[in-house]
Amino acid sequence: MVRSKVPALFPLKLVSRRMLAPTVAHLVFTRADGLPLDFIPGQFLQVHFTYADGTPTRRSYSLATIHDHAMGPGEAVEIAVSYVPGGAATALFENLPIGGTVQASGPFGRFCLQPGDDNRRYLLVGTGTGVTPYRAMLPLLERAMAARGVEAVLLFGARSPEELLYGDEFRAFAEAHPGFRFMPCFSRVLPEPGSAQDHPDVRHGYVQQFLDELAPSPSGDIAYLCGNPDMVDACFEALKGHGLPVPRIRREKYVSSK
Repeated sequence: MVRSKVPALFPLKLVSRRMLAPTVAHLVFTRADGLPLDFIPGQFLQVHFTYADGTPTRRSYSLATIHDHAMGPGEAVEIAVSYVPGGAATALFENLPIGGTVQASGPFGRFCLQPGDDNRRYLLVGTGTGVTPYRAMLPLLERAMAARGVEAVLLFGARSPEELLYGDEFRAFAEAHPGFRFMPCFSRVLPEPGSAQDHPDVRHGYVQQFLDELAPSPSGDIAYLCGNPDMVDACFEALKGHGLPVPRIRREKYVSSK
């Protein structure tokens, strides 16, 4: 009999929380055992807990920590958590006091920039908390732009400006780096004219509607898709239609779980 390997667990202590959007919290932890959580931007960790009946379960969260170096003890472990009404994980995080701990494992995953990438541009597409891996990747993108002149476009979908997670950070990064373009796509409510969020790269609609505008290149582009499964599937088919080989389309789907 082959037994599945049980992941090693470690404690995370909550340091701070703030609301990014009406239903999304940004949580900052440190490892309570004093060890570092070194990871590659794009990876995720799993939080382990039990339902009220004692059944064990887990939830996966991409690491949002802006990261480009070997982690040291006490450094921030950041995630974005969507609050789902009646959700067990939502209750866990809402009721967790500052200084309280949860059990976690990881990091896991391969949704990462690859050292051997030879592309001229990254197409980064995300919705909701699916944008958190791209926040973590910003220092690596900055390094790639400086080292080999690569460009990047972040096509980020939200229903309204108040749900544009980390929008101010991405806009500031775009303003400081000409090779990085930030295109927020609002499906319901556009920013107020003349507001800080109102700029020429804002689009009204869903992210998949604007891929054609970016003229995806089979030889020049590598695409990353993260977030709503329907969006990921639609963009995957659209990019294949533009000729991108499947290995140059990297995907991670987010499914809301209670």
